[in-house]
Amino acid sequence: MKKLSILLTLLASPAMAATGPFFSLQNTNFVVLLGFIAFIALLVYMKVPAKLTGMLDARAATIKAELDEARALREEAKSILATYERRQKEVQEQADRIVSAAREEALAAAAQAKADLKASIARRLASATEQIASAEAAAIRKVREQAISVAVAVAGEVLSKQMTADAASASIDDAIAQVEARLH
Repeated sequence: MKKLSILLTLLASPAMAATGPFFSLQNTNFVVLLGFIAFIALLVYMKVPAKLTGMLDARAATIKAELDEARALREEAKSILATYERRQKEVQEQADRIVSAAREEALAAAAQAKADLKASIARRLASATEQIASAEAAAIRKVREQAISVAVAVAGEVLSKQMTADAASASIDDAIAQVEARLH
C-alpha cells in the first residue's frame, strides 16, 4: 500500500505533468486523470464504497429503529394519556358523587335536626304545660287545704262557743255509736 501511494505520488507530481499530447505523462490533465482513476480504483479495491454503503445502511437502520421506537413511544404515550384522561373522568365523577352524597347527607341532617328541634320544642312545651298544670293543681290544693283549715278553725270556735258539756258528751256518744254501727 505504501508502495502504491509512493508510485501515485510520483506519477501525479508536477514535474511529470507538462503540456503536450493528451495521452502523454507530460500532460497534467492526463496525469490528474490517471491519479484520479488510481484513487477510485484504490477505493474500490479497499471496498470503501461497500463500507460506506454498509455504514449508511446501518445508520439508516438505526434511524429507522429510532423512528419505530419513537412511534411506539408516541403510541404508548397516547395510551397512557387516554388512561389518565379516563381516570381523571372517573375521579371527577367520583368527586361529583361524593359532593352529591355529602349534599344529600347535609340536607338529611338538616331535616333531622329540624325534626329533632320540633320534637324537643314539643317536649319542652308539654313539660312546661305539665309544670303549669301541676303548679295550678298544687295552688288549688293549697287553697283548699287553707280553706279547710280556716273552716275547721271557724267551726271549732263556733262549736266551742255553742257547745255545752252535756252536748259535747252526747255528741261523742253519738259519734261512737255511728262508728260502732259502721264497723259491724
